[in-house]
Amino acid sequence: MTTAEHPPALAPLRHARERFLTGRPLPDGVPEDVVAAWRRARFFGVRPDLDGPVRESAHPVDSPLLEAARPVLTRIAPALDTGRSALVLTDERPRVLWSAGSAPGDDTLRDLSEREVGHNSAALALRTRRRAEVHGPEHFLDVWQDVSAVSVPLLAPETGEVLGTVTIASGLCPGCRPHPGAALAEAAATAVEAELRARARTAERALLDAYERAARVRERAVVALDGRNRLVSEAAAHLASPQVLEALERSARAWGSGERSGDGSEKGSGQSYGISLPDDAGCGVEITPVRHEGRPAGLVAVLEPHPVQAVPTLPRPASTLVGGSVPWRHAVARATASARTPGPLLVVGERGTGKTTLALELLDGRAPSVVDAAESPELGLRDHAWAGDRPLLLRHAERLAQPDVAALNSLLDERPEAFLVVTYTPGTPPGPCLQRLLDTLAARSVTLPALRERPEDIRELLLALAPGPVPGSPPLTWTLDALRALEQHPWPGNVTELAHLVRAVASQRRAGGPVRRSALPDPVREGPAGRNLSPMELAERAAILEALRRHGGNKARAATALGIARATLYRKLREYQGRDALITPEP
Repeated sequence: MTTAEHPPALAPLRHARERFLTGRPLPDGVPEDVVAAWRRARFFGVRPDLDGPVRESAHPVDSPLLEAARPVLTRIAPALDTGRSALVLTDERPRVLWSAGSAPGDDTLRDLSEREVGHNSAALALRTRRRAEVHGPEHFLDVWQDVSAVSVPLLAPETGEVLGTVTIASGLCPGCRPHPGAALAEAAATAVEAELRARARTAERALLDAYERAARVRERAVVALDGRNRLVSEAAAHLASPQVLEALERSARAWGSGERSGDGSEKGSGQSYGISLPDDAGCGVEITPVRHEGRPAGLVAVLEPHPVQAVPTLPRPASTLVGGSVPWRHAVARATASARTPGPLLVVGERGTGKTTLALELLDGRAPSVVDAAESPELGLRDHAWAGDRPLLLRHAERLAQPDVAALNSLLDERPEAFLVVTYTPGTPPGPCLQRLLDTLAARSVTLPALRERPEDIRELLLALAPGPVPGSPPLTWTLDALRALEQHPWPGNVTELAHLVRAVASQRRAGGPVRRSALPDPVREGPAGRNLSPMELAERAAILEALRRHGGNKARAATALGIARATLYRKLREYQGRDALITPEP
């Protein structure tokens, strides 16, 4: 490529260009990159004498690059010999956005793409992403045979995307390497990029302010986007699926590029409107555009969940369908919507999340045929017949034998609308045959959230899981301290583990009143582990807990027995992140 580091000899090059234009063989030693550039110009149909009109594009009226660069270039232009040099700003196409001064051949050329004018420094700098020089006969056009030009690419500060070039053109300066205007072009490009960076930070600040105003209500699901960055509130992270976020990103990019909104109208800053989201989004959205100094700065989207129909009570245990959290409601709504149309459905989730119970709820009243791959190594699905519209519920697909997986793949190839519900628990990587089955079912799948991802549902689940009270005994209730411990536990066994705990606590209950934290199993009572303790800290913690047990949880007596101040005991307990919850509170 032609750059300042590889200067060709101009006299032999001028002779070589004449031979190229007349179709004669080229002499040895002509740089390959220059010959390739001439050949591209000939392929594009560029005439060296500019015979015929060159498509002239007017200066774009609404250009962020021009707005940022104009003040910088206006200050720099007086440093040029404007009678013999030109300072030019191009965009990424490259079209001329702004120019000052004068150089040979620059009077009417507003489109510097190689398709229009052949080889030039602006096009070369855009392609190579670094400073480029083109001198005299390296150009394809006759009008530039006495022109030397240097171009420096302009890069977007956030993304590194090439936005355009700063170019300085002057009369031919043979043997001048680098170009006399190279340092000035580099300085101009650096100043323009600094201005772009400052404007981007200011626009981002405006978007951040708008996001913070919208997210003042803690439960509100808010997303702010500008096509490059994304701010998502905690509620929005639970509510918005990847498809919803992608739809919002498309809207932000369209807004930033000046396109019209989804309803075809121009939207001003602060004027809210809605956009179309995927049918299974589970939410609606209201968009508010944000402008800064008259230009698009981004969008603030407020999401509202669609109401979810209450899950009906079934005669079979339905406790795993209980919950009002956003992740759970979104999963149930998606599964319900998919089950209304013919075709297979894949229900994915950790063990104990309620996959089977949800599947039975979706198949309620249809008398499904239920098979469980965990109960038999081979189910003989190749010989299984679906009688009429009777659906099949297949549990534990991850344990299917190879022949059964192949049978299901064949079935779905022949009957893509087969009424089939499959539950799957991720674990070891699936083999190729099972992966093909999962890929086939992925288009109609729902993933159930783990219990640790919806702790706000635990109190409702406790009511549903509690056994009926014995006549004359009060119902099972819980202290706030016990509820906090239950909500902080990670629940590796999910709802199934919680159900076992409730049954165990109910069966071991000996007295009335709410269940205290001390009645919970050790892993739940201790709470989630924080940082790993050192051996010394573990020994110290064990001694403190033992002293508290000996003295019935009385911290003053325990501190005296340990020979430390009571305040020190409290501080130690706080450092162990609540592990004193193992101790029965003082009466």
